Amino acid sequence: MTTRPASALSAIKEDLIARGVKYCIGAYVDIHGVPKGKVVPIAHFEDFACGSELYTGYALDGLGQSPNDDEIASVPDLERGIQLPWQPEIMWYPADLAFHGEPYEVSTRVAFGRILQEAAEMGYRFHLGIECEVYFVKLGERGELLIPNPDDDLQKSCYDVKRFLDVFSLVDRLATTINSLGWDLYSFDHEDGNSQFEFDFKYADGMTMADRYVFFRYMAKKFAADEGLHATFMPKPFAERTGNGAHFNMSLADLRDGRSIFVPLHPGEDRHGLGLGEIGYHFIGGILRHGRALCAALAPTVNSYKRLIRRGAMGYYSWAPVFNSFGTNNRTNSIRVPMKGGRCESRNADSSCNPYLAGALVLAAGLEGIREQIDPGPPQTENLYEVPDAELSRRGIEPLPRTLGEAVDAFEADPFVERVLGKPLRDEFIRCKRAEWEDYHQSISQWEIDRYARLY
Repeated sequence: MTTRPASALSAIKEDLIARGVKYCIGAYVDIHGVPKGKVVPIAHFEDFACGSELYTGYALDGLGQSPNDDEIASVPDLERGIQLPWQPEIMWYPADLAFHGEPYEVSTRVAFGRILQEAAEMGYRFHLGIECEVYFVKLGERGELLIPNPDDDLQKSCYDVKRFLDVFSLVDRLATTINSLGWDLYSFDHEDGNSQFEFDFKYADGMTMADRYVFFRYMAKKFAADEGLHATFMPKPFAERTGNGAHFNMSLADLRDGRSIFVPLHPGEDRHGLGLGEIGYHFIGGILRHGRALCAALAPTVNSYKRLIRRGAMGYYSWAPVFNSFGTNNRTNSIRVPMKGGRCESRNADSSCNPYLAGALVLAAGLEGIREQIDPGPPQTENLYEVPDAELSRRGIEPLPRTLGEAVDAFEADPFVERVLGKPLRDEFIRCKRAEWEDYHQSISQWEIDRYARLY
């Protein structure tokens, strides 16, 4: 949160006016990673840029306030603004939160910025790519989710060309807009579930990628609604279909010369032959040390744990990780080292995650691994879904949490979380997610009615 001179703010304002901007939004996020903000006319840009917009934190989820507390302020990040391509009168800025003129400790974006600064002090830049998976569905009369072309259903529809072209106007609009924003889309396809799609654009520094992911979710919903569809980032919208991941692809670069420090300097340095040097393996070791606790942030909903299963109601394996393990291109590990190496991928991150919160924790865990030279153990190369539990236990491979309640227990029990986030943010996340878990258990599902109402 830096203050710019009045002359610099005036110059930015005049440039925005020349580009046709009439309004600005400082979009901070709540604990769920959902953007919030006020709309400010461009005439008041200078005040807006300095944090003039105040918010009652008690009105939102997970901002740690009571009705008697003073307001929090949003401070826009002027380096990362986006002029809405479909509505150029509006300038969207990701924003941090401040309280009494200081960074607000319950802001997840502030927390991520602090850990990124720790990485910089160690000489590293955090590179992050997030794979964007989304279902485009119709909403039924009772709000149920429906596949737009159910008569064309396939059990295995991954990479299907026809189903991709069925919604070409929507995915083409998203792809074109992604590239107009300079994000460099390099691949998009029809994914494993019917009417599920994935968009992959070039990695960036951690904060930029987290901002882009929040914006992508908003943009996908807007464009889908224009086509009479609904874009859902629910992790597991259909029991019999693959879930929505948001895999985190991570590496570190040397701040001095931009060189990737995950890449081995010489072949003998890569002890497992996966295309990683010692720093890369230590980074993974730190993530695995705290893997069960991290799961609450990477997979933060009740529904998330209906994705993290071997098979469930599907006719084939789910592709989702269920073990706190790492390995080769093998997708049954929670941490995968893709072919050619140079990075690692967290596969239990799903599309409901708050990328700032998850990014802060996973980066801090990796940095701890480097500082303490944590050994991740041997990589797992086989289909872990088929390995007996006794053998997994012998290898020291723990299962990931199986429910949100179990994940929050692991999150609460690990002192690392409070060291990274601070007590207020840690406690607020636990409070919100415990309430979510308890609310789920107090509801009566249709499954329970169908199963028990006539049985007893």
